[in-house]
Amino acid sequence: MHLLNFKGWSGEQIMEIVNKGIEVKREPFKYRDALSGKTLAMIFQKTSTRTRVSFEVAMTQMGGHAIYLDWRATNFTIADIYDETQYLSRNVDCILARLLRHADLQVMAKASRVPVINGCDEKYHPSQVIADLITMKEKRGTLKGAKLVYVGVHNNVCNSLIEACTKVGVKIVTVTPIFNDPSKDEELLEGAKRTGLWEMTLDLKYAVKDADFIYTDTWVDMEFFLDPRYAEEKEKRIRIMMPYQINRENIAGSNAWIMHDMPIHRGYEISPEMIEDPRSIIYEQSENRLYAAKAILLKLLNKY
Repeated sequence: MHLLNFKGWSGEQIMEIVNKGIEVKREPFKYRDALSGKTLAMIFQKTSTRTRVSFEVAMTQMGGHAIYLDWRATNFTIADIYDETQYLSRNVDCILARLLRHADLQVMAKASRVPVINGCDEKYHPSQVIADLITMKEKRGTLKGAKLVYVGVHNNVCNSLIEACTKVGVKIVTVTPIFNDPSKDEELLEGAKRTGLWEMTLDLKYAVKDADFIYTDTWVDMEFFLDPRYAEEKEKRIRIMMPYQINRENIAGSNAWIMHDMPIHRGYEISPEMIEDPRSIIYEQSENRLYAAKAILLKLLNKY
């Protein structure tokens, strides 16, 4: 069983992992030896803070071991992904891959003898969304009937939020003036439309007025934010998106919790004061990446 996205996963299976994450958070000692003797290979083509730290710490705290592999320092750069994965999967119990292209992750999953976890690519970010759902359930008590408003560029995180929320009974409204072309997945969006739980609008005030959670993300992918070759597109996005910044004026009257998957570009998608606002649960959300990682690993390695 792989976790590449939430296709093929039921709402019940997603909630099983969410609930396990909450349990692991409350009773960490119960699982301190659960992955004893297990090894996770973590291969990173993209930069990372939360994904790397959460999965490495998760393995350590549950008695296992993690190997960090920088893509540029491996033979993945010069050889066939299928062949390299065939080798790698004969040495480890699970593979976490943070890649630029989902197509490459699919090749890796096809070649692997062990479970493969998507640590983020241009289309999906399922491990992040498990942490998001953990956070939402902790705050609200239940996910069913909750309303989440995602404000920003329609990207990989947005895809995974739409897919997971509509499967577990959360209404999701997306306010996305820009659609990131590499993230397009018509099949995913068509499936979400059929649930009746996904709505699109560009009216931010309307969207947030009765929201339980307001969620934003970077307007520019992390690998492009400081790239001079992307400067023109960056300026274009800032111009289009600035009216949708999460700030006091734009969410006036809302009591919704404020979420952001990080890394944050302060003063762009969210104003600095809203990061520290009493309604902000951003840092709790980021902490929950650890418990999401633990729950995912336990599930895929058949440890509960």
